[in-house]
Amino acid sequence: MERKMEESTVRDGDTAGSEAGGEDALVGNVNKLTVSPPGYSGALRKGHLVFDACFESGNLGRVDYISEFEFDLFIRPDTCNPRFRVWFNFTVENVRETQRVIFNVVNFSKTKSLYRDGMSPVVKSTSRPKWQRLPAKNVYYYRCPDHRRNYVMSFAFCFDREDDVYQFAYCYPYTYSRLQHYLASLERRNLPYLQREQLGLSVQQRRLDLLTITNSEAPGHLSPEKEKKLVFLTSRVHPGESPASFICQGVIDFLVSQHPVAQILRDHVIFKIVPMLNPDGVYLGNYRCSLMGFDLNRHWQDPSPWAHPTLHAVKQLIVQMSQDPRVSLEFYIDVHAHSTMLNGFMYGNVFEDEERVQRQAVFPRLLCQNAPDFSFSNTSFNRDVVKAGTGRRFLGGLLDDTSYCYTLEVSFYSYMPAGSNAPVPYTEETYMKLGRNVARTFLDYYKLSNLIKDNRPTHIQSSEVKSPTGNGKGNGVGRDAVDRQREKSQGVRH
Repeated sequence: MERKMEESTVRDGDTAGSEAGGEDALVGNVNKLTVSPPGYSGALRKGHLVFDACFESGNLGRVDYISEFEFDLFIRPDTCNPRFRVWFNFTVENVRETQRVIFNVVNFSKTKSLYRDGMSPVVKSTSRPKWQRLPAKNVYYYRCPDHRRNYVMSFAFCFDREDDVYQFAYCYPYTYSRLQHYLASLERRNLPYLQREQLGLSVQQRRLDLLTITNSEAPGHLSPEKEKKLVFLTSRVHPGESPASFICQGVIDFLVSQHPVAQILRDHVIFKIVPMLNPDGVYLGNYRCSLMGFDLNRHWQDPSPWAHPTLHAVKQLIVQMSQDPRVSLEFYIDVHAHSTMLNGFMYGNVFEDEERVQRQAVFPRLLCQNAPDFSFSNTSFNRDVVKAGTGRRFLGGLLDDTSYCYTLEVSFYSYMPAGSNAPVPYTEETYMKLGRNVARTFLDYYKLSNLIKDNRPTHIQSSEVKSPTGNGKGNGVGRDAVDRQREKSQGVRH
């Protein structure tokens, strides 16, 4: 992209962007920042864009004026950790109708990105409050010589309503406040099988919520002396991975519903769900870290009660439940989003016992049959040394051999339906649908393990959407043909 010759003087002059200091000095978000042409000192005019990220989950650290039509945007690094710069979420106002601009996001910390494969940012405005993805044809991802050959994501946009405030984000935001409103609305329903409690507080004194979903007294289903199965699910340990919250809400919505499958599951299983493990990071607009700059998913082995209080509280609870003879902790699932892969998929652990390896593969195989966006061929089992501090790895070593620990990943961008070569971009609703399908897969699993007798009315189907290529054996046939070889060679972090 050709730059104006005067760019260096613009950046060195008294511009709004230069006040933030160099790229490495970004420590805060822009706050109603007016970006005018260099040297301009008159009254604010329409078209002199005003940028803001001083709101919940906001992130934009600096804006450089390149020309009337072009602006360089710098992501603010995670608090106390300059390594992570991926999530952005900001507003633009004071636009001129039909004003066309190019925004260049210039300081991503990751080089591999789904922007290469057609992903685009999401946008909404005050008169159109539903998030939508920008057209992929307006988004470019390339190595830029003007920014030390870093990768830059540029997108073109035309403002069409002068009075609107426009908001752009890396993916659909799901804020701490949104979660609090959602949980409060659940509480108001006074459901006898739902309990909400405060498990602890974050460093900045935000709630760490724990939901318990089960029919505490299920007549005729379990004898009093028989232990009850326990499923534990966590989400948003990495704050920028907002799709995880939509999946988690889908799980909760289904489990508290009056659907016959949900009622059967509540009779036989205790579900414990921590919807937001890193509330400070989410609130602050971080991508991967907590307030103090810790990647909490590397500290499960020895979490500090003062530096990692939310993790410490959850680990204590899981250890306590694993020693409770009245319950059998069978599943731990930690929900994430992935920035380079398509589809939903899982990571599991590696074991010497081949029979345990096969048992661990059962749940993802069943999920593949229930969810058309879930890929069993992308699912993998590993013992990578750098993942030793993750919830999946640590708890996999702590719990006994009847327990299964997974990381559930979902693409920030899209899934490839079986038999198709055209990616289908995820929406908020399809993320939640994956969550609903995860929840109902537990019925298939427990039917298979004979905990739940298959004496339901024949009209009740356990899966919401059957894979069109499913053969009834839960092996994900048909998925391999559409999972691209390129994805298998890409590095993964979770």
